Amino acid sequence: MAAPGGFTYEQYADGSVRISHHGRAAGTLRGARAERFLAEVASGDPQLVMARWTGNYRHGNERTARSHPRNRQRGRR
Repeated sequence: MAAPGGFTYEQYADGSVRISHHGRAAGTLRGARAERFLAEVASGDPQLVMARWTGNYRHGNERTARSHPRNRQRGRR
């Protein structure tokens, strides 16, 4: 599985943090959540932390889900 990438964050004067993914806003954190996020980014892999906080990461089951009968296109096997 490839490591997440393309995340950036900006910290503003009011203490809020805006997380972006490939230039698009992925989330905004304020108050205690922003403080916890900044502490976690400083102590771990920033890309992985941002992916987890925004919910934008792979769960490992995409390949399995693709072949499930409910997700197959009609007339195609």
